Amino acid sequence: MSAWWWVLIGIGAFLVLVAIHDVVQRRHAILRVFPNIGHLRYILEAFGPELRHYIVTSNDEERPFSHSQRRWIYAGGEHQDNSFGFATDAEFERSPGYLIISPSAFPAPPPEEGDSDDRPLPSAKVLGGPRDRPGALRPASVVNISGMSFGALSARAVESLNAGAALAGCMQTTGEGGLTPYHLQGGELVMQFGTGWYGARDSRGCLDLPRLVELVQANPIRAVEIKMSQGAKPGVGGMLPGSKVTPEIAAIRGVEPGRPCVSPSVNPGFGNVDELLDPVERIAEATGLPVGIKSAVGDPRFWSDLARHMDGGSRGVDFITIDGGEGGTGSGPLSFIDHVRLPYRQAQARALRAFAERGIQHRVTWIGSGRPGLPEESIMAFALGADMINVGREAMLSIGCMQAQRCHTGHCPSGVATQSAWRRRGIDPTLTSARAAAHIITMRREITRLARATGVDHPSQVSLDHIEVLEGDILTPVAQRFGITPGGPCPWRSRGPQPLASGPSAHPAPRHMARSMSAGDATPSSARRRASSIAAA
Repeated sequence: MSAWWWVLIGIGAFLVLVAIHDVVQRRHAILRVFPNIGHLRYILEAFGPELRHYIVTSNDEERPFSHSQRRWIYAGGEHQDNSFGFATDAEFERSPGYLIISPSAFPAPPPEEGDSDDRPLPSAKVLGGPRDRPGALRPASVVNISGMSFGALSARAVESLNAGAALAGCMQTTGEGGLTPYHLQGGELVMQFGTGWYGARDSRGCLDLPRLVELVQANPIRAVEIKMSQGAKPGVGGMLPGSKVTPEIAAIRGVEPGRPCVSPSVNPGFGNVDELLDPVERIAEATGLPVGIKSAVGDPRFWSDLARHMDGGSRGVDFITIDGGEGGTGSGPLSFIDHVRLPYRQAQARALRAFAERGIQHRVTWIGSGRPGLPEESIMAFALGADMINVGREAMLSIGCMQAQRCHTGHCPSGVATQSAWRRRGIDPTLTSARAAAHIITMRREITRLARATGVDHPSQVSLDHIEVLEGDILTPVAQRFGITPGGPCPWRSRGPQPLASGPSAHPAPRHMARSMSAGDATPSSARRRASSIAAA
């Protein structure tokens, strides 16, 4: 036999052994799904900086997440060094809306001895406290996982995220696809309902309140969220492709398997603010839980009407999740993705302004979603009035997503957003859950460090004075950029850490915020010094 045949046999045997190793190993989803050829991804990634520098793109040109941003997320999830060297790749003057976080000459002191930046970072506000909900709570983490349904995500992806939420001590929003066994891996939940009321719907497609009460009593549900619209496609509703509607998903949602599952563009239960507040209060009264809404932002009249009803009546929402136009956990028509709603920064400012003009913004917990999934954008969100943030795509990246942008096809190569049995086997929840948790913890650590760099202890103490926006050669204060004028009728931010409404507090004000407060004063000293007031521009 020719020597060349022995060489070919040797190569073939080697490739077979590599393929067996790839299929059996559990660390890398791509290798489990694409044995042998999956190594090309890591080879290209290893030489990526050189290839992009000479051939393709730079580290900060890719969208929606640049290579540098993805590298930061991947490294944090793997407990690797996520530092960068040889200065920044950012071109300050050429990046529109570039954030500049102003460092203080006197930063806040580091954690006390025995403490750590990896500690839980609780919310400064009590969710449901201002409206005396029996189930009011102070969320243990200001960083939580956004709503992504089972169906849109694979079972193993949902399981990984919930187990990761349990490890990190944060909450996970279920998504509008209903509660599933994969959400029950130890993490606390926010039950989300869209226009289809999946998981607690009656034969007419409306809310089945007794069913919801049963779910709350039997599961770790801590709040209920009504999704008005989504940043990716407001006014369109939702559609799960038939290829993703397996018999299991169909049974959970109460629809036919193999056929597209369509959520209506409008909710059959309400058509104006007054009607919206009826199910909010009915759910809160029946379950005792805080109830809020999630919405993209467009027409300012909705927010003015909601603030007016809450200011003058006894009904209201406990929290509002603002979904920015940059959100991407749902697919939609290109014209809607590109044009129909405000980006997060403008959206947060517009919605909160309507409440601040009436002095009631402190009654609501504000949650940022759609863009604030990286530390610098999170700090911007807190400065604009957010109390917590939700991460979606960033959490997907932490468990193996590679930004292939094929989520809507059912052919996600990493197994995160598909129902393909072969592809989803690439995810091992025992490993990916730890990565999701590590990402959440890394986010909290970086946010805390940025806050301390500005001179405060907690991100909710970051004010508008701490952020500027660079446009070319011109620096603009955030307050001026978004029409927030000092000397207005009321403070822009809340009044600091809130106690529970009554009874012994199971969720005291964050200890590291307490040291910034003067005796007998509930407002952080830094917030008192920099309290901003607003009036419509």
